[in-house]
Order: sequence, then structure tokens, then C-alpha cells
Amino acid sequence: MTAATEIWTYRNLIYNLAQRELRARYKKSLLGWLWSLINPAATLGIYTLVFGVFLAQQPPPMGNGRIGLFGMYLFCALVVWNFFNGAVTGSISALQGSGGLLNKVYFPPAAPAIANMLTVLLQAAIEGGILAAIMVLLGNASVTFLLFPVILVFLGLFALGLGLFLSVYNVLYRDVSYLVGIFMQLLFYATPIIYSIDIIPAKVGGIPVRRLIELNPLTQFVEWSRDAFYSLRWPSTAGMLYAMVASVVVFLAGTAAFNVKARNVAEEL
Repeated sequence: MTAATEIWTYRNLIYNLAQRELRARYKKSLLGWLWSLINPAATLGIYTLVFGVFLAQQPPPMGNGRIGLFGMYLFCALVVWNFFNGAVTGSISALQGSGGLLNKVYFPPAAPAIANMLTVLLQAAIEGGILAAIMVLLGNASVTFLLFPVILVFLGLFALGLGLFLSVYNVLYRDVSYLVGIFMQLLFYATPIIYSIDIIPAKVGGIPVRRLIELNPLTQFVEWSRDAFYSLRWPSTAGMLYAMVASVVVFLAGTAAFNVKARNVAEEL
């Protein structure tokens, strides 16, 4: 509660840090904020070409009964992944990059990570809005779209808790950022983003592979997003509860570990 009160006290600083990040993101760029649309569109196009055309992945039918579109099936998952990836990796770089300022004036060490979360949240909201607009144009719309803000809240808690934990240990051991880069690549393919979880065999060599993938909280968030935007149905109650509980537990554990280690973080920076 003390840490939360302190964060609230410095809310104006967090807001200013987020504004600075937003201004600097596309500074001296001719296209400016258009890159926030071009980057996800380019990623979507590449994966659609490789997996939807070359490898001929066939997604399930859409919620309105029309033939499935791999690009939209993929986009539902990429919105979730981009938000998570940006929040975690951004938290690490945000704390490390604030060393000069933190050594001059005191503020909560978690403030840069929270400011980064706000900027990533804005990007996710833009991508989610684009996804919803395309689905409406395709005639594939439902009240389930309203689940997206709930996804962002709990996924944000999950990513922030993990990001704070990794960021403070990256200050102590700079190898962490390199390991996180490798881990993120593995996690991307261990999450059903470019494929459907239904194609994963139940067991491989006696190992319950599908069950292990289902235990990945990101899997639940991806399926949650696809249910809301693509299949137009309510996610399973068990999956939603598992994702929510996992998010709260990771957030509390991550912030607790961060608060313990962050006492001397200014000296290490």
C-alpha cells in the first residue's frame, strides 16, 4: 500500500514520462504516428504471406459463418502479443534508461515502467480499434468486442509484474536483457499465435504438450481475444479465471520482488 500511495503521489511525473516517450518515439520521422499503423500492418502482412499463403494455414470459420481469414485470425493474436512484448521489454529498457535522472532526483523506480505501460497501452488501443473496425466492415461484429478492455487490464497486470521483476534484475545482472530476448522468441512460438492450438497433439512422447501450452497464461489471453473478435463468443469461464488469477499473482509477486530489490537500484544504475 505504501508503494501504491507513492506511485499515486508521483502520478504527474509518470504522465510526463509517458508524454516524453510518446514525443520521442517518432521524433524526426516523416510519417510520424503513421508508423504505429505501418509496423503492425507490415508484421501482419509478412506472417499472412508466409503462413497463410506459402504454408497454407487454414483458420476456422469466422463467427458470422463466413470462411475464415488467416490475416484476421492472426491479427487477433498479434494485438495481444505486441502489447505483452512491448510492456515487458519496454519496462527493462525504461528502468535502465532512467539511471541518469534517478541519480539526480528521487522518484519511485517503478515510475518509468508504468509510464512505458501507458504508451504501450495506447498502441494496443489503436491496434484493437483497427481490428474492431475491420471486423465491422466484414460483418463480423458482436457485443463480445467489449471484452477487449478487460483483456488489456489483466494482461497489463501480468506484463507489468513480469516486466518489473525482470527490469530490476537486469540492473543487477545485465545478462537478463539478452536472456529475455531469447525467451521472448521461444514464448512467441510456444503461444498459439501463428497456429491454432487444435493442431497441437495431446501428447508427444508421453509429454502432454497441448496441456503445457494451455497452461501458458498468454495462450488464454490469445484465445480470449480470438473468441471476442473472431469467433464472436464468450471465452470459457475456466480460461478467463485462470488468466485473471495468474495475472494478479504475477503482478503482486513481481512488484513485491521489485520493491525489495529497488531500494538500492539508483546506486547500481
